[in-house]
Formats: sequence, C-alpha cells, structure tokens
Amino acid sequence: MPASPSTARAINDRLALRLLQQEGPLTAGQLKQLTGLSRPTVADLVERLTASGLVEVAGESGEQRRGPNAKLYGIVADRAHLAALDVRTEGVAVLVSDLLGRVLAEGSVPIGDDTGTGPAVEQAVSLVERAAKEAGADRLHTVGIGAPGLIDPASGELRDSTGLPEWHRRLMAALQEKFPEARVGVENETNLAALAEQRDGAARDRDTFVLLWLGLGIGAAVVLDGTLRRGVSGGAGEVGFMPVPGTSGLPSATDCDGGFHSVAGAAAVAALAARHGVTATPDGPEPHAAALVREAVRRSATGREQHPDPAAGRFLDALADRVALGAAAVVSVLDPGCLVLAGEVGRAGADALAARVQHRLTRMSPLATEVRSSTLGGGAVLRGALLTARDRAQDELFAPSGRP
Repeated sequence: MPASPSTARAINDRLALRLLQQEGPLTAGQLKQLTGLSRPTVADLVERLTASGLVEVAGESGEQRRGPNAKLYGIVADRAHLAALDVRTEGVAVLVSDLLGRVLAEGSVPIGDDTGTGPAVEQAVSLVERAAKEAGADRLHTVGIGAPGLIDPASGELRDSTGLPEWHRRLMAALQEKFPEARVGVENETNLAALAEQRDGAARDRDTFVLLWLGLGIGAAVVLDGTLRRGVSGGAGEVGFMPVPGTSGLPSATDCDGGFHSVAGAAAVAALAARHGVTATPDGPEPHAAALVREAVRRSATGREQHPDPAAGRFLDALADRVALGAAAVVSVLDPGCLVLAGEVGRAGADALAARVQHRLTRMSPLATEVRSSTLGGGAVLRGALLTARDRAQDELFAPSGRP
C-alpha cells in the first residue's frame, strides 16, 4: 500500500534530518540531490523543519553566491542537551553535549570505597549539575549512563550484583529525580565501548565482532550483523563466569571466582606480573595491572637505546596465553572474525598484546580471527554513552510526535 501523505512527509523529514546530521549543513539543492526528492517536496520539508525549530539557516554556500538557493540549512544543535556518564567503582566521569554530539563541558569526581551510598550519589549528581551549568544547558533532554554489571531487560535498571557499590544502582533514580524532564538510561559499560568502537574506533569496518574487556573485571560485548546482542537476561558476554583451565575451582551463579575472571582479571594479572618480576607505579586511578602491562610492553620493546627485557616479554606471553583461553572459547562459538581488546589492561597491552593473542588463536582455532587493540583509549565508554544518548534524543525529536 502506498504511504499516506502524512507518513510520506514524516519519512522524508527524517531522511533529511539524518543527512544533515551526517553531512553537516546542506543547501536545498544538495538535499534534493542526496534524497532524490523533487524540488517542491524539499522546499516543503525545509519549511516544516524550520518552523518546528529543528533546522535553521546556518550560512550560505560559496563565497560569491547569494539568494535562497545558496542558503545552508543545519540542525539546531542547542535544541537539546545531552549528558553521558562513565560510572566506575572508584568514581564518575561526565560530559555534556549538544544535539550534534559536540562536547560543551566535562568533568570527573573520585569516589572512595569508604564513601557512603548517599554521599556518593550526591557527589555524582552534583557533578552532572555542574557540567550542565557550565555547558549552558537549562535542562537535559537525555542522559546516557555506562556502568559495570547486568542490566535488567524488563526494567532497564542495573541488577543487584555482588562486588559493585550500592550507589551505582541508586544513581539512575537520583538523576531522574534531579532532572525530571530527562530520559535517563543505563547500559553495560562493555556494550557501550563496543558501540563506540563500531562507530568511531577499531571496528569501524566490521559488522560482526566481539569486544573483550580486560580490566578490574572481565566482560565481552557481542555485535552480530551490525546489532549489539544483549541476550535474554541482558547477560550476553559475561565471560568472567566462563569455566577455563588453570583455575582451582568452578564459578557459581553469584561468584565468578574459578572462571575466566580468575586468570585474566586485574588481580590475577598483577599476581602474574609479580611472578615474572615486573613492577610499575600506577598512573592515576587506573588498576595496578594496567600499569604493569604498560611497563612490560615498554620494557619488552626494542629501540635504538633499549634492549628488550626477557622477563617482561615472558610476562606478556603468559598473559596472552591466558587471554587466548577465553578468546578461543568465544571465537569457537560466535566466529566473529574480529576481536577487539579493550578495558584498562587491554588498552595497556595495545598492539603488543593483541599480536600475541592473535598468534595463539591462529594455533588454537581453525576460524580466522583478527585481534585488534582499542583505538578510543579510556574514553570509549563515555563516547558510547554519548552516542546512545544522542541517538535516543534524535529518534524522539526527529519523529513527528516530537515536534510542536
């Protein structure tokens, strides 16, 4: 059945808005060329979008040209302000952006282990308030939160998990109370890192890949055919619980000790480094394991004035052996073709660790798998939270019901 006139207008408007988001300001003629719509149809949709406050004249095309045909139309970036949060056990980082994702303010606050739930939540909410004020945002349209742990698919909230501070679960409700007009959503940090790597990082050329998070904890994000897969209970990628050789027991439903976490989590990596005589001083709040791996990479490298340290190389080899255990299991089930190493330890290992893991996977599995290191650094979770918040805000504002 042919679309009704109102449906056709909505489709055309969203198409034009997506093009303006991706390409930046465009003339009516450029919109006509890119959309394939007629000149009168483009003129009508530009008029509608301008009247709705979503599009404005952003300048003129060409140095000498003047007149209606030279007008450049762009999305009204301050139509909505967004906040993205990266919530960790040791603190919170936040950024505030406009509708196009341009960062207007950012900040962070450490939260100690001995901080009570109430004060911790208050510190985090105050951080968001300060960032919004600095960005000139009267209100927040959408807030995206990245946090460790399982997300309940029914409620969209963090599930109660052992080992994670209670203030994590309280923060979402507190932000909703402080910003009642905002759409507040939470997503697993590993999933957000994968979305960011898919859009802007190491997996830009991949529709199917797995991001393996190596940090204080262990996790994975699964992207198949361009879509993030969360699983029935929201637990797809909880590979820390995966039984592997080399542990003294088996994991349980409430404790991942005895699983992959026990051989590749930060505590296990630090113990492995100690056995190989590798030492390092942590840089800031990062896990000690990340500093150890980074130092081992530096000491194992060859250079004009440096000879490789055999002990550092052996430590990285042993770490790659452990990482490959979990990676091989993931690859054998999903055959993703690409594995991205992320998290603090994965980033610290960089290409040196990725190459070692790939070498071992090639020997262990008949399934060709390229192993890459994250290219977004420590900002991957924040970037993923911002992308998610921006997509959600644009989906609402670009829809017919989102216009005045």
